[in-house]
Amino acid sequence: MPKNKGKGGKNRKRGKNEADDEKRELVFKEDGQEYAQVLRMLGNGRCEAMCIDGTKRLCHIRGKMHKKVWIAAGDIILVGLRDYQDDKADVILKYMPDEARLLKAYGELPENTRLNEGIAAGLDEEDDGAGDDYIEFEDEDIDKI
Repeated sequence: MPKNKGKGGKNRKRGKNEADDEKRELVFKEDGQEYAQVLRMLGNGRCEAMCIDGTKRLCHIRGKMHKKVWIAAGDIILVGLRDYQDDKADVILKYMPDEARLLKAYGELPENTRLNEGIAAGLDEEDDGAGDDYIEFEDEDIDKI
């Protein structure tokens, strides 16, 4: 049996996220970058995202964020565009919900962007009048059964 020469195992790595509570400076996009909203997670460190410029791109989560920053559908992310592949991008940063609200207030994100929902904007538009899907039974209908 080999001797363990490391400083610990899986549980030591789990306890490293204490620094997430502190405020960080808001990062705006530069040239070659774009804001996007995650449509769905694909697995293998990839996700499908709708960029603010209207293009749906396959995004690759960089190794620094891979198992440390959890990305879910509906999150606002900053992606780096590729010069040689327009349909692919790389996730640079995930914005916290309060940072995403600030971006919307500053006018960086369009007004029709839905921030705090699990599904990205435009996917649940067909549910406009779904609140009245119920059946009324008369009293004589119950007597016939």
